Amino acid sequence: MFHFFGEFADAFSALNVFRYITFRTGGAIMTALLFVFLFGPKIISSLRLRQGHGQPIRADGPEGHLLTKKGTPTMGGLMILSGALVAALLWSDLTNPYVWIVICVTVGFGAIGLYDDYLKVTKSSHNGFSGKSRLALEFAIAGSAAFAVTLLDNEPFSTSIGFPFLKELTLNLGIFFIPFAAFVIVGAGNAVNLTDGLDGLAIVPVMIACAAFALIAYLSGNAVFASYLQIHHVPGTGELAVIAGAVIGAGLGFLWFNAPPAAIFMGDTGSLALGGMIGAIAVATKHEIVLAIIGGLFVLEAVSVIVQVLSFKLTGKRVFKMAPIHHHFELMGWTESQVVIRFWIIAVVLALLGLATLKLR
Repeated sequence: MFHFFGEFADAFSALNVFRYITFRTGGAIMTALLFVFLFGPKIISSLRLRQGHGQPIRADGPEGHLLTKKGTPTMGGLMILSGALVAALLWSDLTNPYVWIVICVTVGFGAIGLYDDYLKVTKSSHNGFSGKSRLALEFAIAGSAAFAVTLLDNEPFSTSIGFPFLKELTLNLGIFFIPFAAFVIVGAGNAVNLTDGLDGLAIVPVMIACAAFALIAYLSGNAVFASYLQIHHVPGTGELAVIAGAVIGAGLGFLWFNAPPAAIFMGDTGSLALGGMIGAIAVATKHEIVLAIIGGLFVLEAVSVIVQVLSFKLTGKRVFKMAPIHHHFELMGWTESQVVIRFWIIAVVLALLGLATLKLR
């Protein structure tokens, strides 16, 4: 759309709207939403037919899940990724290198998640891909993306990180920026993956985070707005708002089918890819630390697992009734809908706090 209609914009002024990031972001949202609505039922039927018993349910999870979620197909991330990629390719400036970096991370992480889901379904076990092999592949993809990002800006800013609330403070990590950025991307992917445990729990916070980072990307990529807000200007990152918008549209379509009781689960295919995508946008826009605020819900879920594992190994006792922490609240007596909606509220509050850092400097 950008390239085709942009060629005729000088002759037909009305076509100038295809040059505007805001217009194309809206177009990406609606395209992805329509794609998932149109093809979602066919994808679900196909996955249900091929998977038979659906996603294996953890035997050590909440007992109710064995009754309410058994037989539900997984790999629903294919719906989200296909809709988002079609929309992104239609509406983005495909000459922008940031677009391809984020797309490659998303597709790469999605492929890892797809293989993991495939192993779980074929083995009828919640144990999938080897943890070490999976992390090695994730870091290889994330590290390559981080290296590519450093080539797109001038030294020393390309290897520096900024800090929220402080307008001039930056820390140049030099060559260590690459492993740091890779850790951010891999951490984001796996944190979203851990959050995906209840119907609708992960996809709405993902959309909220995408909305926040769409705004951040747009402002960071615009020299005037970046100067006014005194945030780091990263030329070209504004185009990432279109990709974030595509994920929002695809996520809305997926939520239609994932709302309780879910007709399909996102699976690692979606959660790993979407988390990696958000992490990649945070790295590209130099808002890695702000990601920890906006994605605070994902951080909480990941930390709960780490704390639980360390506590049990060191003391033999568990801090939570079950980890990730959303299961802890289930076992405390909260209904699934209470956990999900309250976590959505937390995600909204954290996103607003993260966006507040743009002005409070």
